[in-house]
Amino acid sequence: MSDTDAQVPLPDLNAAEAPPTDDIGYHEDENASRIAADLEAVFDVPVQVSAVLGRSKMDVGELLKLGPGTVLELDRRVGESIDIYVNNRLVARGEVVLVEDKLGVTMTEIIKAERN
Repeated sequence: MSDTDAQVPLPDLNAAEAPPTDDIGYHEDENASRIAADLEAVFDVPVQVSAVLGRSKMDVGELLKLGPGTVLELDRRVGESIDIYVNNRLVARGEVVLVEDKLGVTMTEIIKAERN
């Protein structure tokens, strides 16, 4: 803590004129916890998450010729965003990151779903 932290005035919650408990921030916290509690039933539902680096089309004959060390050209360039799918639906775009010795994905853009 710095010396200036002690100078911040704090409200006296025991005072007769304490801030009302129906403050907007209080309702937001209450609503957020209510929404989280409502969603708790679906927390254990499994979903399939895929991070697609790129795609390539080829004939079956070309596919059969692939072997270890073969370089497969994708439709994306280095540094382009990758697509993130949940249950085969595009939900976000992101970047590949290295976390210790494993690959990961950082989401940089959330794709809004169109409602039918």
